[in-house]
Formats: sequence, structure tokens, C-alpha cells
Amino acid sequence: MAKNPVRVLVTGAAGQIGYAIVPMIARGVMLGPDQPVILHMLDIEPAAEALNGVKMELMDAAFPLLKGVVATTDAQEACKDVNIAVMVGGFPRKEGMERKDVMSKNVSIYKAQASALEKHAASDVKVLVVANPANTNALILKEYAPKIPEKNITCLTRLDHNRALGQISEKLNVHVGDVKNVIIWGNHSSTQYPDVNHATVTTSSGEKPVRELVANDQWLNTEFITTVQQRGAAIIKARKLSSALSAASSACDHIRDWVLGTPKGTWVSMGVYSDGSYGIQQGLIYSFPVTCDKGQWSIVQGLKIDDFSRGKLDATAKELIEEKTLAYSCLN
Repeated sequence: MAKNPVRVLVTGAAGQIGYAIVPMIARGVMLGPDQPVILHMLDIEPAAEALNGVKMELMDAAFPLLKGVVATTDAQEACKDVNIAVMVGGFPRKEGMERKDVMSKNVSIYKAQASALEKHAASDVKVLVVANPANTNALILKEYAPKIPEKNITCLTRLDHNRALGQISEKLNVHVGDVKNVIIWGNHSSTQYPDVNHATVTTSSGEKPVRELVANDQWLNTEFITTVQQRGAAIIKARKLSSALSAASSACDHIRDWVLGTPKGTWVSMGVYSDGSYGIQQGLIYSFPVTCDKGQWSIVQGLKIDDFSRGKLDATAKELIEEKTLAYSCLN
């Protein structure tokens, strides 16, 4: 029997990431090859014409799974009855801007969108914040949409997770699909901690720890970490534009695993509301290793944290606490 369509909102839909993600959603990359979708696309008034152009292209692509398109500059119309919200729209930091200025702009954007989602989206809407500062934008959204369960508001660190998988696969010359269980801890920023202490590679003789196979702790504790942390900046340097294709793809991965579940024995990284696990202060949106089942995520418990890792987990938590304080000061 045919499934009912799922309504998926993409904000900032006329931008780079939006343009990359909407065909992926329409093709079934996010929710599966048998799940019809209705796309809701939101952007700001100056982008209205470009947004209409994206809508025209979606029609021209004749996607069999795409059952409808809403393209609008009105947040209330965009949020109406949506089941999944991918929040790509935000205010980017421009040269010469202080962090507080960017934070202030994004606080006002996410405050307004939180209100529209809370009033008009489906009661069980799942929210993924992509726009930076992603963790803190998600926290503001949670603050101003108290009726949306805190477990339903997340931010994107899957891009960093996938970048870490890619670096290990390249270093070991193995297929990326054979590497699993890296972890991104903390903030989607340059303080994040890409951790391979529990990661494994499937080899012809079974699963082997990444540390054992790489056999170079110096590289794993320095260059590997900084490469993943700084990958976004490296892409901007190379493309003169920020990551769009990889961000869109990882956002699809994040939602797909959240909705459809993670494979047995595999975890992924998601920015989620901290419950105090691993000594991280409650009330932050912090990236943890999670497994997903029946549309719910759970933080993986009981992983051993060595002293090196402890320092990294705490440093990125400290930055998030500072961001939270800064964001809250913009609310007054």
C-alpha cells in the first residue's frame, strides 16, 4: 500500500545547501525510495525569485516521489503541518563582524522560526539545525518552542562525522563503508573533538580497531583532528564557497538514520540535548555518539574516556557554555 507523503521543510532553500538538498529529498535519499514527500521551501523576500526558480526545476525534474511543492517567504505557511524541518537558513558571518553580531542576528531568526514551527508544524516534528552556529541556534529554537519535545531538536555534526570517516578511509586505503563508530564530540566548530578510540574497520579477518591499523598515534592525536576540525575552511579556500554538497548529503544521512534507524552495532554523531552523559553540563546541544531506533535517538553509554579525550570533551563544552551565555545576552 502506498505511504502517505511526509512534509519536509527546508529553510534557506534558494541558497547553496538548499539547492543541493532539495533534489536529494525528492529522490528519496533522505527518507527512502518508497516514501513520497511534499517539499516546503522557505527563504527571505530578496530570494523569492530564485526560490521560484528552484520550484520550477523541481517540476522539470519530474521526481516520482515528489507529491507537491510549497515555495514561500512566509514562515507560517512554510511550517504548516511539516513532519521534518531542516533549518539551513541563517545569517552568515561576514568579514569584520564580531561573533556577538552574528549571534544576535541568528537569535532573532531562530526565535521567529521557533514560534512558527511550534504553532504550525506537526506536533511530533523532527528538527535538524544546519545553519551556524548550529548547536546554539538549535538551543535558541528549543528555548522558543517549548511545546516541541527537546528530543526532537537536533543539530548537524554528521558532516564532521562523515569527514572523519573519509580521512580514516583515505589514510588506510579502505572503503569508507568499512569504517564505523568514529565520534564527534561537542560543538560544530573548530573545538569539536573527532575521536577514533572506539572506531573500527571491517577487514578480511574481522573488525579491527582504527588505532591499531593506523599505528600512528601522533597523526591520530594531531593532524587527523585538525584536518577534520578545519575541513570547512579548507573547502572555502578551494571552492571560494562553503561546503554545500557534503552538508546536504550529511543532513540527509542524519534524518534518514533518525527516522529509519542506525544499523545494529553502529552509532553516528548527532548534536542533541545533553542529559549529563559523560559529565557534560545539562542544557547544552552537544554532539554525542547515538544510536537510533523507531524514530528515537539514544546516547551510547559506557564508552571509556581517556585523559586526552576528557580534556577535549571539556574544552568544546566550555565553548558551548560561552556561546550559550552570549546568545542569551542577545535575548535581552
